[in-house]
Amino acid sequence: MLERLVYHIWNVRSKMSSEGAEVSGKPQFDEIAVIGAAVSVFWHRGYAATSISELTEATGLSRSSLYHRFTDKDGLFREALQAYTARVLRRMNAAQAGAARLRLHTLLSGFLPDLSAPRPAGCLIARSITEMSELSAAGQAVALASAERQREVFAKILRDGVERAELATDADIDALAWHFLGVLQAILNFPQIGADEGMLNLMIDLGMSAWPLTGTGR
Repeated sequence: MLERLVYHIWNVRSKMSSEGAEVSGKPQFDEIAVIGAAVSVFWHRGYAATSISELTEATGLSRSSLYHRFTDKDGLFREALQAYTARVLRRMNAAQAGAARLRLHTLLSGFLPDLSAPRPAGCLIARSITEMSELSAAGQAVALASAERQREVFAKILRDGVERAELATDADIDALAWHFLGVLQAILNFPQIGADEGMLNLMIDLGMSAWPLTGTGR
């Protein structure tokens, strides 16, 4: 009887561990790797076209483990988009230069496509925004917040430009931030419709013309 009970307990624990469920209150899988795999799926497929089966295959989780940890596809999507956004923001904030205008140009140039490092086309944030009608209210909030955080990076650089006298004090920071967010999204998404690197560089130069070459921003 005792031997049978011990075997039953071992069998239950083994099943829970193999499915990535919680043992001793801790998830038995690498959450960073799981969310990274989900980012790739949503980035390639988009939210609406992504199935639970595709997510379980990519992440290695069972359905029960996925639902236990993330509740549903929407819950996993929200965490995947937040992880993607954090990665993009790190790249945006990594742009360094003495002058604010040059820092902005460096930021945009840093997102030119790198053919030696294949990745899904376009931008997951932009793709999610185009699927707003397919997202839950919580998913929509994450998508909008992601775009707003990108725009705020541009606004911060622009405000720095005003403080450094590179930009007029009456410059419309809000409109310019939207403008440069649009330039960034063009760089990320237009290669899919044929814009090559030369054209993208020209678009950056034209986009930068919204910031006049005055003062220390030359």
